[in-house]
Amino acid sequence: MTGLIRTSADLDPRRRRILYRCWHRGIREMDLVLGQFAEAEIADLSDAELDELERIMREDDHDLLRWVTGAENPPERMAVPLFARVCAYSPDFDPVTHEPLQDLSGK
Repeated sequence: MTGLIRTSADLDPRRRRILYRCWHRGIREMDLVLGQFAEAEIADLSDAELDELERIMREDDHDLLRWVTGAENPPERMAVPLFARVCAYSPDFDPVTHEPLQDLSGK
């Protein structure tokens, strides 16, 4: 949950760099949001989507976290399909406590 699971060996240098940067943000919560999203999606993103992801990554982490969790409405500039996909992606941590989600069945 808290680190890179997929191998980056099959990725081109740009995708490797983006994947690394998604996992090494300014705050841990954004590591988890962007890192897990990138792990799941990076191999299939188009060049235009990679450009958009890099633009999203330039935003302040605290702002991104508020927008992704719904604590604040994102500004109009974030009304792009890729940001909606990032927001819709469900990382495996509780956005309030930042703890890993537990299997509630006890198994």
